[in-house]
Amino acid sequence: MSRLLLCLLLVAVADGLSAAVGRSAERNILFIITDDESPTLGCYGDPIAKTPAIDRIAADGVLFRNAFATTASCSASRSVVLSGLHNHRNGQYGHQHHFHKFLTFDGVGRLSLPNVMRELGYRTGHIGKYHVGPEPVYHFDTYLRGNGRNAVEMAESAREFLTATDDKPFLLYFATADPHRGGGTDETSQRELKPDLFGNRPRRGSHAGVEEVFYDPSEVPIPPFLPDTPETREELAQYYQSCSRIDAGVARLVEILQEADLFEKTLIVFTSDHGMAFSGGKTTVYEGGLKVPMVVRDPYQSRRGFASEALISHIDITPTLIDYAGGLDPDTNGPTVFADPQATPRRRGDFTPNDNRDGGKPFDSYHGKSWLPTLSDPQAKHWETVFASHTFHEIQMYYPMRVVRDDSYKLIWNIAHGLPYPFASDLWAASSWQAQYRLGHDAPYGRKTVGQYIHRPRFELYDVRNDPEETTNLADSPGHADLLREYQETLKRFQRQMDDPWITKWDYE
Repeated sequence: MSRLLLCLLLVAVADGLSAAVGRSAERNILFIITDDESPTLGCYGDPIAKTPAIDRIAADGVLFRNAFATTASCSASRSVVLSGLHNHRNGQYGHQHHFHKFLTFDGVGRLSLPNVMRELGYRTGHIGKYHVGPEPVYHFDTYLRGNGRNAVEMAESAREFLTATDDKPFLLYFATADPHRGGGTDETSQRELKPDLFGNRPRRGSHAGVEEVFYDPSEVPIPPFLPDTPETREELAQYYQSCSRIDAGVARLVEILQEADLFEKTLIVFTSDHGMAFSGGKTTVYEGGLKVPMVVRDPYQSRRGFASEALISHIDITPTLIDYAGGLDPDTNGPTVFADPQATPRRRGDFTPNDNRDGGKPFDSYHGKSWLPTLSDPQAKHWETVFASHTFHEIQMYYPMRVVRDDSYKLIWNIAHGLPYPFASDLWAASSWQAQYRLGHDAPYGRKTVGQYIHRPRFELYDVRNDPEETTNLADSPGHADLLREYQETLKRFQRQMDDPWITKWDYE
């Protein structure tokens, strides 16, 4: 081959690569959601957490200090994230899998994040934990396979999707299984009650391609809702290791985006479905269950690198991402283009006129609202008040709770307060819980006793500004009677506005 021909060939290849990079779409979205993770990250001030990748995103983005799930249950929470609707309206009250079989109303598909993003011209991909249904309501164009316990491997599995030469921008829903409990117990523990592995490899092994971070149980900070016991410390050490493995996957995702010249064209959102899988966190509506990490980097914002005190909720995620894509109608707070869940290949024509697709009221708008304006203004407010709506986790765990919270007070209505508090199977078996439960109902458990955790009053009112650890219930305080009534009325108004069927319980229970 002549030198001239070789030069021409090299120029042509370079031009082709340049054109391919130039064709990569703008305003991509990488949405990362973890499984049972509290704000135990370095950027949130955690003294031992090794999470450098997420910390760097926060340092060049926005860290939300007051982000809340609406329910601390996996399937139920994900349905809120992907629909922008509270569970008591979208119909998914609890787990989707196995005998639990809770499903979202079919009509929600016209509002759901993946369906609407597809209508807006995005190519949509999913990898990792799904855990909602039915599939046509939350339909992604591409389903990628990946080991949810190894976020580095997941990132590599998503590389081709992320870097595909395409005029369409992408939405990738990246859902880890970490740091959910699972994988057995640590048999190297010297204690009778051995800690859960939280997805870690036994005997301090490593997942493929991961440089695992190991933690010393004696150094882990103890959340206020947990007892400071050897069992708790051993479990927290396993939990932190699982969280650091997620961070390694985030680092790999960033590398992939940077190598493909996509990092400055991609919104990155990092959050969790709810708080950590310990009693007092997951399945509760205490701060340990509802408070979640929320770290966002929008490359199109000129002002970045600050923390926001804005009060935001999981119901805001879908309308925010649709707003980012230019598809949110400000007048209706719904999408500019509605999706048709019947148009997905697996369900075309499956609906009949007698199907209960929406509970008797069409889905036209979101409960949440876009927090895009807060990404450029550290002083911006969002909600004055947020709400939570929990009814089930596992199907046998009926314990409806409703919550109203602002930056001063928080009211919890334990609707089924006459029942003992039900336990998720993995939380009941946890060594951190069993060690105290075996000591009896008077044994301490965080700021409560075991008995107080199991048997709860009808109302719990907390001064979250001065008592963020929720230690003193003011509901029975004569000096707070007027305040209690005020928050009860606020909760009732929310229930009426959001079509919550449990509002009837005010009248006959």
